[in-house]
Amino acid sequence: MDSLPLALPTTPAPSRRAPLPFLAAVVPVAGGVVLWLVTGSLYALCFAALGPLMIGASAVDAARHRRRDRREGEARAERDWAAVEAELVRRHQEERDALWLHAPDVAGCLAQPPLRGTRPPDADTSIVVGAGSVSSAVRCSGADDERGRSFRMRAGVLERAPIVVPLGGGISVRGARPLVEAVARALAVQLCLRFGPAQLTIVGERLEEYGLAGLPHAARVPGSGLSVAIGAVDEARSAADAAILMLPPGADVPEGTTTVIDVAEPTLSSVRTPHAVIDVAVECLSREQAVVVAGELAGRRDDAERLPEAVALDQLEQPDDAEGLAAVIGRDARGPVVVDIVGDGPHALVTGTTGTGKSELLVTWVAAMAAKHGPERVVFVLADFKGGTAFEPLRELRQVAAVITDLDDEGARRGVSSLAAELRRRERLLAAAGVRDVRDAAIPRLVVVVDEFAALLAENPDLGAVFTDIAARGRALGMHVILGTQRAAGIVRDALAANCPLRISLRVGDAADSRLMIGTDAAASLPGGTASRGVALMRRPTDTEPVPVRIALTGAADVSRVAGRWAAAPRPLSPWLPALPTRVGLAELTARSGGVDEIVLGLADEPDRQEQPLELLRSGEERGLVVVGGAGSGKTTVLRAIADQRPDALWLPDDAEVVWDLVIAWASGEESPPPVVLADDVDALVASLPPDYGQQLAQGWEQVLRTSPGSLFVLTAGRSAGQLGRALDLVPKRAVLRMPNRIEHLAAGGEASAFLRRRTPGRATIGEREVQLVWSEHDVPRAHRSVAESTWTPRAASTALVSPGAPAAAERLQRAHPHGEVLLVGAEPSAKDRPRIFVADAETWQRNWSTWQRIRAEGEVLVRAEHPVDLRQLVGVRTLPPFARLHEGRAWSVRGSRPPERVVLPELSPRTQGRSRRRRDG
Repeated sequence: MDSLPLALPTTPAPSRRAPLPFLAAVVPVAGGVVLWLVTGSLYALCFAALGPLMIGASAVDAARHRRRDRREGEARAERDWAAVEAELVRRHQEERDALWLHAPDVAGCLAQPPLRGTRPPDADTSIVVGAGSVSSAVRCSGADDERGRSFRMRAGVLERAPIVVPLGGGISVRGARPLVEAVARALAVQLCLRFGPAQLTIVGERLEEYGLAGLPHAARVPGSGLSVAIGAVDEARSAADAAILMLPPGADVPEGTTTVIDVAEPTLSSVRTPHAVIDVAVECLSREQAVVVAGELAGRRDDAERLPEAVALDQLEQPDDAEGLAAVIGRDARGPVVVDIVGDGPHALVTGTTGTGKSELLVTWVAAMAAKHGPERVVFVLADFKGGTAFEPLRELRQVAAVITDLDDEGARRGVSSLAAELRRRERLLAAAGVRDVRDAAIPRLVVVVDEFAALLAENPDLGAVFTDIAARGRALGMHVILGTQRAAGIVRDALAANCPLRISLRVGDAADSRLMIGTDAAASLPGGTASRGVALMRRPTDTEPVPVRIALTGAADVSRVAGRWAAAPRPLSPWLPALPTRVGLAELTARSGGVDEIVLGLADEPDRQEQPLELLRSGEERGLVVVGGAGSGKTTVLRAIADQRPDALWLPDDAEVVWDLVIAWASGEESPPPVVLADDVDALVASLPPDYGQQLAQGWEQVLRTSPGSLFVLTAGRSAGQLGRALDLVPKRAVLRMPNRIEHLAAGGEASAFLRRRTPGRATIGEREVQLVWSEHDVPRAHRSVAESTWTPRAASTALVSPGAPAAAERLQRAHPHGEVLLVGAEPSAKDRPRIFVADAETWQRNWSTWQRIRAEGEVLVRAEHPVDLRQLVGVRTLPPFARLHEGRAWSVRGSRPPERVVLPELSPRTQGRSRRRRDG
């Protein structure tokens, strides 16, 4: 409707009288008089008479021009008024048409069936009670004269417009009985044309007499949708939500009625509301006309009331189809409904809210296709991304290669990767066969049925691109997808929906979903409740409008019957690669390994290639492996499996002194590491050392890993950061097991998407592949290598021991070495042929410096490991001595200029002291 106001023409202004040319007339008169005076000729006075003549001629000509301008102005104004009048008629007609389209009566509903929205009728729903005058939205500007004011009044009133009133307050029609029945009948039919049987119910005792009993709305049980009573006061208004009452002339209006229609004649009626009284022309409908309209409504195909109440799969005969995968999945009002995913597809969308029978539809469709087509023709992969059990009964079908339920994010991702790999595999097969379509090759069609597709996209939005790719290329490759979801709008991408011309919609909650699926709002208007479960609207590419269908139910006996027909056929391989097992035995994998230098680590997962190869570690070619994982994630299991395969492997014990000696020896080049070295929790061991020792050991590991290309190192750690971070980074191959949190998982080199708090023990990420690490049944013991573990005995004639509590230490040494002589510093030795051990604390030794220097030069010096400061101050050792455990009888031995060595004096251990004390007490 035009928003600009109408510009009214203005009244033409009267023409102004032109001034007389007096000056021009005086000139001839003056000239004639002068000539007469000069010449004396009377003819000169005739020239003077021209002035008055010119004035008269000018006046006559001006009057003629004014009359002509006035006539032209009046004609132009009439043309402008005619154009404005035509524009007013046009605008009023557009406004009237828009109002009748928005609020149609029976004639309007029959001429153009109204769109049935999802909103059901209620007390505020408007009903057209006739045609009358309403305020118009047309506005005018200009023309303030009488004609303009009259035009404005006419423009502000719209004649023959629909007069609407709310339904909820009730409508009373008063007048002669034939007219009242005709008007009430028209109002009831109008409501039935505008709203479906699921939204509106017509009730009354005399509906048959009124010709309304044939309406589908009258056949439904009261209580389903808004109920409207039709009849006299004593016939209606019982338990209905609204009423259309018939009253004789002058009768009192029942209490609660807000609209009264007084009918004298159809064109001379009035409508009284709480706000105004309006003259209207009411619409009347005869009984015969109402019967015809009721029959038309009952025969419409989009009405689901005529569908069978229930259909079983065994009642349907499946067609023989040599080209496609035709299947009968239900019945409509005319008979069985056939759908072909190949001919009608190649892909399909199925929508429906919870409880409408979406899963039953998918099960029936699969069972119907499997009833006539064996595994050599079709293979199914069934996936429910909400962890449901609807597809479980179909496992026994030979055509079903995989049933996927209860998937986590990673499982969904790898499953869809398998489908992408299947696309590539089929392309290679067609290329090898030299054909372009699967119909020309001996390849079964693959139908992927996904329930709750929206749940998959909600968790993994990027996976929608894989299904879009399958939908775009699947026709020629024989891959078809049937996607089930509760709603399609905003979920299914346009590129995917464009390749899914086969649409089946059960009841949906949003009209936008219905329009996206089947082009109309009908699916949003389907009734709810158990009676409508399994009622769907199907639209194939050849259908001009949605086809209502009652979906067949599939029972356990139906599945068993179909499975029995193909029981002898081999089950096809699943294109959906199964998940890695949670435990892989070493014996079953070592048989698949052919190389002598190959160490089996586990079973890898490559869903994008549809393979699960061995994960190997090749000694001599690879430098090693770093295994990072939290407690209980399976780190030690890896080392045990490797040790079981390589008996020559050195498994470092958890003794820090042994590890220190070996690593420092390897780093300095004093020794060469063995071919295979295993070390568990190297980061924990380094962290347990004092800071200077931890730093030195980490540098030693770094040096060993840099300079030992001929050895294979397998190290496990709880985290990859810290002092050992640089050393671990030297090993290019890394396995990331379960980590305590996402931050440590990322720090260990794992991808954010691969973090799982409850990851299976032994499940690791190596590179870009998931690997289930191998499990060894044998409990391989760690190798124990003794490095400087022998008990110390005197090796020189004189030995100096720096120890606090010298008397007690001397006493214990004397008992441990009875063949020697243990003395406190300052005491005189009793014999010269026995080795002597002098004991004192650091201060005493400093006071007896000459004795200390003599023993330091000729004999051996022992410093308790608990006092490294004494080693630096008395011996002058500035380098870090070998690591020694504290309070376990460890000491450093220095002889001459040689570096300190770690020695063991068990008699100085607190545990040994405790045992000796208990023996004395006993």
